[in-house]
Amino acid sequence: MTEWKVICRVEDIPILGSRRVTRAKGLDVAVFRNDSNEVFALLDRCPHKGGPLSQGIVFGTSVACPLHNWTIGLCTGQAAAPDEGCTPKFAVKVEDGQVSLNAAELASHAIGETRPIAGPKTRCAAS
Repeated sequence: MTEWKVICRVEDIPILGSRRVTRAKGLDVAVFRNDSNEVFALLDRCPHKGGPLSQGIVFGTSVACPLHNWTIGLCTGQAAAPDEGCTPKFAVKVEDGQVSLNAAELASHAIGETRPIAGPKTRCAAS
């Protein structure tokens, strides 16, 4: 059975914005909310040069990286063509207005990821 960690309430995430979730190990996780009140979670790192996606602009089911305007899909973590790369995604559950992340993923998923120095990361790890 999956254990979920409550992060916040949906209304605590700005519409078309995000919140960062700090982890004991690894980079932060960015939790996004779009204008349809859908919630998504990605590692807070653009696959291009490591920009903080949590500071990007959310539109539809995408976020624009604040550094070089790469478009990253919130459902998949995949960069939109012609760009290539992927950032790890995290399972999200919204129940009774509470946003939760998979506790096991928070503790172990993408822990070894770092901010890239240069160049795209072209493959996503299987989720």
